[in-house]
Amino acid sequence: MYTAIETENMAMIRASAREFARLEIKPYIMEWDEKQYFPVELFKKMGNYGFMGILVPEEYKGAGLGYQEYITILDEISKVCGSIGLSVAAHNSLCTNHILSFANEAQKQKYLPKLATAEWIGAWGLTETGSGSDAGGLATTAVQEGDFWIINGSKTFITHAISADVFVVMVRTGDKGDKHGVTAFIVEKGTAGFTAGMKIDKLGMRASETASLFFDNCRLHKDQIIGDVGNGFVQALKLLDGGRISIAALSLGIARGAYECALRYANEREQFNQKIYDFQDVSFTIAEMATKIEAAELLVRKAGDLKDRHEKVTKAGAMAKLYASEVAVEVSNQSVQIHGGYGFTKDFPAEKFFRDAKLCTIGEGTSAIQKMVISREIKKDVL
Repeated sequence: MYTAIETENMAMIRASAREFARLEIKPYIMEWDEKQYFPVELFKKMGNYGFMGILVPEEYKGAGLGYQEYITILDEISKVCGSIGLSVAAHNSLCTNHILSFANEAQKQKYLPKLATAEWIGAWGLTETGSGSDAGGLATTAVQEGDFWIINGSKTFITHAISADVFVVMVRTGDKGDKHGVTAFIVEKGTAGFTAGMKIDKLGMRASETASLFFDNCRLHKDQIIGDVGNGFVQALKLLDGGRISIAALSLGIARGAYECALRYANEREQFNQKIYDFQDVSFTIAEMATKIEAAELLVRKAGDLKDRHEKVTKAGAMAKLYASEVAVEVSNQSVQIHGGYGFTKDFPAEKFFRDAKLCTIGEGTSAIQKMVISREIKKDVL
């Protein structure tokens, strides 16, 4: 069982991420949110701190850290801005980690140093208009012509679709529904026949860029395939096990940010000649918020510990993602309520946490999908 003891090194990493978020993110969060501005320059700075190659070994210019450090960094950044936390998660755990986990050495040498230093921003494409939770039903296809593959189709809800420099995309190369009928390709920005659509106008996570991708006879050499032809879906499922830890850590940070702003407000706001924190209804609500955040962190840390020990993390990751994301929604909702009318305004941060939190129950597998994964794993335990 994982015991949550913060080492001296972890404390230093937390302090570094916290200070970066305070100085480089906090002053601009509402401006970025209102304009749906994706601050590429911020991520370049994060590359200098090692925040864009957290799990990448030092030989590829990464930070060479583990999942506990990754969780800590995401927690601190997301506590200030969920949008930035989401983009850090997508870059690290999806695009970069797919190449790190499954690419050949030549591909790693070519792409990982640029991704780990944020010289290049990464994106990952699985979701399509007709296949969200049903990830096996991809309609985007690749047909082989000699040493090349011709791709046609589209992807949607892709983080960094417009600004990214390198993309890992899953494309159907076999029969629909066949788990060995999907292949992962690396696509560079500017490749002929490969374009991005308009930015999607979202409820929350507005500073994390989201758009569609389009393939119109996009011609890729076989050297751009990650692993073997037909292994893309299997790779994606393995990657999502770790990706769920990312979203759980993101959820944890959002919940913590919403809780802390509610706690501050409750100790400042007076009604009936006393601080509203002194009303039992408010103090008990805050006590429940704190307890659920603590429980969520233990689930997230346990999943991270299993991942660092290279043990199976399917059930633990799904549990962490399910619980932490639902806690983020609940806590942010309660934070708005504690703020009263001010919680419904953009003068206080509660409303942004409320808007950002909802994505955590949807992205990288809805809550229903997490329950399906968990129930399948539980069934294996008794058979």
